[in-house]
Amino acid sequence: MGAHSTDTVRDREIAEEQRHLDTVYRRLEEKLAEAEYILEDAAKRVQVGTPGALAERDAQVYRAGAHLQRLNNEFEDFLFGRIDLQQADAPEEHGIPSQTPLDPSDPAVAETLHIGRLGVLDAEYGPLVIDWRAPAAAPFYRATPLEPGRVIRRRVIRSKGRRVIGVEDDLLRPDLSPTLDGTELAVIGDGALMASLGRARSHSMRDIVSSIQKEQDEVIRAAAAGATLVTGGPGTGKTAVALHRAAFLLYQDRRRYAGGILVVSPTPLLVSYTEGVLPSLGEEGQVAIRAVGSLVDGIEAGRYDTPETARVKGSGRMVQLLRRAARAALEIGAPTELKVFARGQALRLDAGRLKAVRGNVVGSGGTPLNLLRPRARRLLLDALWQEAVRHLPKPQTHAEREQRQDERESFDDYVGDEAPFLDFLDAWWPALTPRRVLASLKQTRHTNRIARRAVTPDEARLLAGSWRHLSERGEGELSAHDVALVDELQLLLGEPARPKAREVDAVDLLSGLDEVTTYADRMARQREREPVERREYAHVIVDEAQDLTPMQWRMIGRRARMATWTIVGDPAQSSWPFPEEAQAAMDEVLSGKPRRRHTLTVNYRNPAEIAEVAAKVLALAAPGTPSPSAVRHVGVEPRFAAVREPEPVAFGAAARAELERLLGEVDGTVAVVVPMDRRAEAAGWTEGLGERVVALGSLEAKGLEYDATVVADPTGIAGESEAGLRVLYVALTRATQRLTVLSGPDDLPDAAGVPALLH
Repeated sequence: MGAHSTDTVRDREIAEEQRHLDTVYRRLEEKLAEAEYILEDAAKRVQVGTPGALAERDAQVYRAGAHLQRLNNEFEDFLFGRIDLQQADAPEEHGIPSQTPLDPSDPAVAETLHIGRLGVLDAEYGPLVIDWRAPAAAPFYRATPLEPGRVIRRRVIRSKGRRVIGVEDDLLRPDLSPTLDGTELAVIGDGALMASLGRARSHSMRDIVSSIQKEQDEVIRAAAAGATLVTGGPGTGKTAVALHRAAFLLYQDRRRYAGGILVVSPTPLLVSYTEGVLPSLGEEGQVAIRAVGSLVDGIEAGRYDTPETARVKGSGRMVQLLRRAARAALEIGAPTELKVFARGQALRLDAGRLKAVRGNVVGSGGTPLNLLRPRARRLLLDALWQEAVRHLPKPQTHAEREQRQDERESFDDYVGDEAPFLDFLDAWWPALTPRRVLASLKQTRHTNRIARRAVTPDEARLLAGSWRHLSERGEGELSAHDVALVDELQLLLGEPARPKAREVDAVDLLSGLDEVTTYADRMARQREREPVERREYAHVIVDEAQDLTPMQWRMIGRRARMATWTIVGDPAQSSWPFPEEAQAAMDEVLSGKPRRRHTLTVNYRNPAEIAEVAAKVLALAAPGTPSPSAVRHVGVEPRFAAVREPEPVAFGAAARAELERLLGEVDGTVAVVVPMDRRAEAAGWTEGLGERVVALGSLEAKGLEYDATVVADPTGIAGESEAGLRVLYVALTRATQRLTVLSGPDDLPDAAGVPALLH
């Protein structure tokens, strides 16, 4: 009888929420019709009287189109929350309702607010749905049983399409017997948070807008000025919080952040995993989510460096090496003698004179090398002129000086436009590209010559080996660490000056001859019209900041010179082995900006059974670092398995068997995480198992989560680099439900299969 009664109450509450959702969708359909009418009406008014009217029409079309696009996007859980509030002790002030109840002991619900992805008003401008980013929605996320404010009941509403399929309630004032319209307030379920955490994972990140908790909401709504620094262990929601913060900032001050928000993720996999979150929160178009290996336009990092090579490429010492490499690249293959004929004589500059001219061109300034080509041309002509007049007497009178000046101008025009001189200039001061400079370093002898004290001979060999696959022009795949070096070289080199556009004579305009153009002319004009890569942002969000190298910090900093920042990370998960150097680089980039610090302490991803295993590695990787508190149990202990034969075939068969077993135990995704050098091998283990299974290298797993995970060869992961234990800690904290640790002989498993690292 009790169960039947509960089902009846649940059904009644679902039906009530369904009625409200139906009202919301009817209103949305009205707004859709309005937006479509505005678009159609504006399109009909093609002929308008003034430029001002044209601009007004275009603005109207833009606003209506944007509104229509937002309304047409259908999201699961459009309406996802509700809060039932006590009477406020004061009216709204500056649009923000009071969070203090008039009478804390009053059990009556005075106001009900529904929370959703977008705000919706009824025809009388009353709120049907409150936008989740609005101040009025904050209690939905921040209220707790210890500090409920005005919130009596918090409800999470689950829907599919336009149908409500479930509700889960938290009663925040259990000391009261709350009533709504004189009827006892129903409380359904065991808690909204636990219900949302139990849902199966897919290969795309979903928003957490319906389950944000108080400490997360404080980060999302923190003031934007300066830098907001957020630390938190695995599963505390750092990535999700960062993305929700982007949506909140745009909602709060869209004009200020019209300059764009950049979200920097550590890997392309994490970009793919997260890129659907912002559209589902009602925001897209103003936020760029880029992997650190794709921040330079036109480059997508496709290679991985060895840990030893990555250490060198990421170090701030590379700035000195790249500066020398850029200058040295000018000299590779450069001619050692210049000969021209002018004024009836052969003029010659030998290697010594050319070296002196080059030194004068570069000087002590920091002008990008490609921008120094006009100066190189001028100083070469100066040197040739000095040769031409070396044996002539110095002019004495004003007339003689004017004549000599006229002769000099004639000399420059004649020599400077001659093919021999121009060919020499192209070879002696070529237009350099960052890729060409990197390719010049693939010869160990050359790299050693310019390295001096920037890198050691062994490090120079590592660098040269990592670029040996590049062509002479630098064509070939680059790593994420290379991309930061390319960005640094773009600063050192500058863009080569484009040829001046062909001047059009007035006669051509009158005669219509301007219509006759070359293909090169047309392509040049097309390039001028193409949008330029955005290099400056209004706000920069850095995800997994603990992995950034000093060179990567410099690259990001160049895109944020006037920006505010949100930086999230966890030092205990860092794969970069020199945190002090990275911290110094971050401090330089932030350059005295005020900082606010937040710590996320609750692990929502891992059940306590998995978190306990991971904590053993954390104690080795970062002694003294507290583990985030896991909020749930699943009643299933992690599984340990061991393959005691050294043959890879046996290990692969065992890994595949574990994956098949886990596929039968969970409804969502399953991953196998291996050392980076075993990725190809692991991909073979997953063949034919379907789309729910993925194989990852240890560094690729950062920020991702799966229903079940197989961590294979834990000692191999731990031994990859100085940061290997921290990387293993990351691998052990990816699972939301099930974890298997698969050991080989090198892991020294005990009789139960537990590797030595986890004893």
